Amino acid sequence: MKLAVASFLIGSAAAFAPSQVARTSTNLAVNELDLGVTEPLGVYDPLGWLETEPESFERRRAVERKHGRIAMAAVVGIIIHNNKIVFDGYISPSNDLKFSDIPTGIDGIFTVPTAGLAQILLFFGLVELAWLPASKYDGDYGVGWFGEDIKDPEEKARKLNVELNNGRAAMLGVIGNMVGEKLTGQTMYEQYAAGHISPLVMDKVYSKHSIEAAADTHWNIDQKF
Repeated sequence: MKLAVASFLIGSAAAFAPSQVARTSTNLAVNELDLGVTEPLGVYDPLGWLETEPESFERRRAVERKHGRIAMAAVVGIIIHNNKIVFDGYISPSNDLKFSDIPTGIDGIFTVPTAGLAQILLFFGLVELAWLPASKYDGDYGVGWFGEDIKDPEEKARKLNVELNNGRAAMLGVIGNMVGEKLTGQTMYEQYAAGHISPLVMDKVYSKHSIEAAADTHWNIDQKF
């Protein structure tokens, strides 16, 4: 999770596609520089990297695509875990810790034993180096779209645009979910169940605590006078 969080923050800073610079060719049969240009923003490059560092565009696009994919998987995981769908059995038999004992939400990471976190990082390290190498910037690992190799360049471009935009939305969504949990003290499921979906409105979450605090303050004032 810590690695994923860092990835989301870095991925959200990736440059979007330009139309003015030299075109980058990949084996996707689709021009990378034509992807990700979404209205009404169009070409979004507030830091001017497309002009000052055009050679870095391919790597930054790869970072954006990869972290978008991670974030989309994370959103699915958040929804599944919030609905109490977990593995059976123990995550750590030696600690008598079941998968169902891991709290829902971002704080669940602190319940996973250190050895478990090390195994997760090792697994994704192997994925990065061997199965889905980070050096393959085009992001095409030969698995196709649900196993289907899309031949039509226009259809492939449309689906790649959908992937980029959904990945961007997922990166923002995951960050928003974590911020919302910390602000409200509730998981996503708890917020929706309570009808409390705005982290800027705290009264539904803290009304009981606020009343108790106010009562204590009033009692203290009365005691003083």
